[in-house]
Amino acid sequence: MRVVIVDDEPAARRMLRESCAREADIEVVGEYGDGRTALQALAASPPDLLFLDIQMDGLTGLQLARSLPPETLPLIVFVTAYDQHAVEAFELNAIDYLLKPFEDSRLHAALARARRLLATQGASQRVAALAALLAQLDQKLASPAPPARLLGELDGRLHMLDVAAIELVEADRNYVVLACGRERYHARSTLTQAEAALESQPMLRISRSCIVNIRHVAQISRTPRGDFILVTRGGITVTSSEGFRDKVRDYLEKFRLGPAPPG
Repeated sequence: MRVVIVDDEPAARRMLRESCAREADIEVVGEYGDGRTALQALAASPPDLLFLDIQMDGLTGLQLARSLPPETLPLIVFVTAYDQHAVEAFELNAIDYLLKPFEDSRLHAALARARRLLATQGASQRVAALAALLAQLDQKLASPAPPARLLGELDGRLHMLDVAAIELVEADRNYVVLACGRERYHARSTLTQAEAALESQPMLRISRSCIVNIRHVAQISRTPRGDFILVTRGGITVTSSEGFRDKVRDYLEKFRLGPAPPG
């Protein structure tokens, strides 16, 4: 698989190059630190796979992607430094991404997925997926970013909570409970309002009264009926409801590397 790396950070390019070098079937055929130079090279000799930084000076990664010839569009893995507001767009449109700093295991998974897609996906499918992604990103990035911190009440005091630290949210009459490890904070809000405020996080609604931050899920099992039992890193256990069973299953399948087991 022929790979090109486009990133304006030398350290990020080196990390990608060294990680790719450990893969027997990967050949890095180009490495560029600016979008304009990369665009000329990609038009002349398109690779199979492109690692593309989003936030570059000058020609950005998204602008570069829009300028690539559709008939020779490579597979693209976008690389970004914690733009959580946009991550959901990648997941919805089946285009892979890496969050800096990324681990070798995450890169290995992206390469494994790229190998599968190269064998099954045509250029027209890549063009359609990229167009859908760019439209989704345009909409998300044009709207105000959700808050990075929320107020929660505990023992009569208000606390500023980083949204990334919130493991799950549960409805409690006219309030919601924001769970961070062993602590439970209350906020006067509906679950729908809390879900919108946590848009920057990969929140999954598992029932009418509970949404879970997938980044904090450490373990998943099933009940005899087939509902999902999720355990967070902070030790909180919640169970999906029957009405949300299919939605939870479909969402979790996106994280599976191989085919689902029978039954």
